Amino acid sequence: MNKVWLVTGASSGFGRAITEAAVAAGDVVVGAVRRPEALDDLVAAHPDQVEALRLDVTDTAAIEAAVRDVLGRHGRIDVLVNNAGRTHVGAVEETTERELRDLFDLHVFGPTALVRAVLPHMRERRSGAIVQMSSMGGQMSFAGFGAYSGTKFALEGISEALADEVAEFGIRVLIVEPGAFRTSLFEADRAGVSSDTGAYARVGETRGAVAGGHGSQPGDPARAAALIRAALEAEHTPLRLPLGDDGVSAVLAHLDQVRDDVTAWEKRTRATGFDD
Repeated sequence: MNKVWLVTGASSGFGRAITEAAVAAGDVVVGAVRRPEALDDLVAAHPDQVEALRLDVTDTAAIEAAVRDVLGRHGRIDVLVNNAGRTHVGAVEETTERELRDLFDLHVFGPTALVRAVLPHMRERRSGAIVQMSSMGGQMSFAGFGAYSGTKFALEGISEALADEVAEFGIRVLIVEPGAFRTSLFEADRAGVSSDTGAYARVGETRGAVAGGHGSQPGDPARAAALIRAALEAEHTPLRLPLGDDGVSAVLAHLDQVRDDVTAWEKRTRATGFDD
């Protein structure tokens, strides 16, 4: 049976690539986007397979109604892809509370509301998949990406617990951790940037890399989408899927660093219990 996908941020980048891959496989995709006209070309080319749904994922009050609408028209949602997002650059000191809250609304509260809305249906059917688009920045971080990584760390923590909770219902959870892929993430009008105090040289380097990085990222979103599909269809879907040579290397290097930090202090940290 062909699947029904609900994909947020479906108009560009990973969302569009995942949509196109699903359509090529004969599936149906409901693309949840803020501007439905951005999907006009795909809807026109595949009127029986692609629908545009107007939805701002930060408007959590609208999410339950949107999911009910999809279920009412299609009868089921087999795969939820929480993909909508944007980057943000700024030192922790430079990032305002409003900027941080807006980012959490987009990367954490919106996706979690969508998960809550689809789960009763998936549990009833005892099947389904939830794809959480994180980042290699969901495992590690560096100067200038504190706010962005903070939201992705939160999403991954929620998703790890979620995977443990829903496994008994036959529902799969896949956390995707891309490195640098050629999407619109670094476009000047899409990247959030905090006011620059000029105090942090390392953050300045990050700002420069983001400003000059659009269009030269090594990762191919279409290949990423194919691998995501393969992971979902595998007998054992991994919990985490780092993508790209840079993403895999960064995650593995970070895990090595964590192990080094733990083992260097292991004898003393183990000995912090009561003597009795």
